Amino acid sequence: MVTKRSKPRPTDAELAILSVLWQRGPSTVREVHAALGKSRTTGYTTVLKLMQIMAEKGLVERDERQRAHVYAARLAEHETQRQLVGDLLERAFGGSAAKLVMHALSAQKSSDEELAQIRKLLDEFERGKK
Repeated sequence: MVTKRSKPRPTDAELAILSVLWQRGPSTVREVHAALGKSRTTGYTTVLKLMQIMAEKGLVERDERQRAHVYAARLAEHETQRQLVGDLLERAFGGSAAKLVMHALSAQKSSDEELAQIRKLLDEFERGKK
């Protein structure tokens, strides 16, 4: 069972399933499989097994009241993203947010809109610190 201290880190395949659940909301394995089938070839039983493992890890909740079990993401998308970024920040960048941002900006060209959003966030962050 997952405790508050041990937060499971989703694998790439689990993130793909979580993305479907975040977009669609609570869904059956068949619905998730159909949504994944648009972008990748994954067997139904593979999706079923992954979702069962995700339930054991505490990444999803399973509602067993209906014949076809309905799964829902346990955390909101932004909470999972924050957790993953925090983990990456500690493991790869020694806790330095500046290093993470510098590498992120140098790895891929940002649009003018994205840069404006980043500037706005930095301005808001600075105003909050003073």
